[in-house]
Amino acid sequence: MRESTRFTQFLIEELKPKGKILTPFNVISGITILLGAVLIAIRFIFGLSYVTNLNQEYPWGLWVAFDVMAGVAFSGGAYVLCFVVYILNAEKYHAIIRATVLNGLLGYMFYAGALVFDLGRWWNAINPFIGREFGVNSVLFLVAWHFFLYTICLVIEYSPVLCEYLSLKRVRLFVKSITLGTVIFGIWLSTLHQAGIGALLLMAKPNIHPLWFSEFVPVLFFVSSLFAGLSMVIFEGSISKRVFWGRVKVDREHLIRHEEIILSLGKACGIIMFGYVFIRVFDFVHGQHWHYLPTQYGLLYLIENIGFVILPMILFSIGGREKKALYVKIAALLTMIGVIFNRFNYVFLAYKWQIPFSMKYVPTWMEVIVTMSIVFLEIWAFRFCMNRMPVITEIPEWAKIQDQEKKEETVIPLKRKEGKI
Repeated sequence: MRESTRFTQFLIEELKPKGKILTPFNVISGITILLGAVLIAIRFIFGLSYVTNLNQEYPWGLWVAFDVMAGVAFSGGAYVLCFVVYILNAEKYHAIIRATVLNGLLGYMFYAGALVFDLGRWWNAINPFIGREFGVNSVLFLVAWHFFLYTICLVIEYSPVLCEYLSLKRVRLFVKSITLGTVIFGIWLSTLHQAGIGALLLMAKPNIHPLWFSEFVPVLFFVSSLFAGLSMVIFEGSISKRVFWGRVKVDREHLIRHEEIILSLGKACGIIMFGYVFIRVFDFVHGQHWHYLPTQYGLLYLIENIGFVILPMILFSIGGREKKALYVKIAALLTMIGVIFNRFNYVFLAYKWQIPFSMKYVPTWMEVIVTMSIVFLEIWAFRFCMNRMPVITEIPEWAKIQDQEKKEETVIPLKRKEGKI
């Protein structure tokens, strides 16, 4: 009884605001979230037609383009850095792994969860998981299960932070013991479902403009998720430095390595984007699409690839070589805009490209408000965790002792086996 009372008091204390309530951001985001909640309720009660411009010709809209296609790509930083830290043992990036996993977890929970809003008959959301109507061989079956399983993987990867926050010592030992296996499984899932989202577009070949359609679309979606996720890590880390570093006691490793990590991630983005550009150029030349360049679609294609891929690629390279973090941050922002632009082109413009621009789908203000409310909710959740949990702060002393004891249990028998002690 005493434990439950203490836990209740702890929750009440933690739910209290840590700073000013009536800030411009809180007021604007709070009003937007409330309005978004009302619009979501209207959508579920009366249907999609009351709040969206979706129809039989345009079944995908803003919620799919931004929340799923772009949002999931931005969450890709989690599986990339988990691979680097846990598989390649690059300790330098360990300082940001928790914030990255948190960002990925919230991205999947909010953005992938928002996909339900876009389903006309939302009560049939279970169908892709059980293979009903389309069967277990459909791409949607693959993507649905991978989304679900990878979200569970992210929960497990973030669980040590929750355990340290709630002082769950035994549970922390268990989740730490299964982290490596979870990371390996999660990387496999991410690789497939990032490509799987692009594979959904393969079935719409007659409706997608030749400049954007390619048999390499799944590969392009996977590769773009690599630099999109890393760009989000750079962007999120830069914002966190301004917002949270003065409020919480940041751990020493995070303070020392911040700029070094940003520059290293910038170099990685530049290299990955070079591979992406190579695939796009190869596909363009092989498809003989030169005659499309003088058109409106050709202009959009050039803006997307030159302005938001090649330009940031160059900035990443210069920033990494000259050690100019500002260049890397600008490149990361341009890259994020470019990924959104690319996904929007697929859904809004390249799809049904034979139709005049004046007749194309345009999202309603209500769709925009709902999307903004989801983004603001994710920011609120991210802020809550950053201010209260050991994400970028020092872990509790008992957790350090646990990790040291676990390390000794592993290292000492190994040294005895090798005859070193």
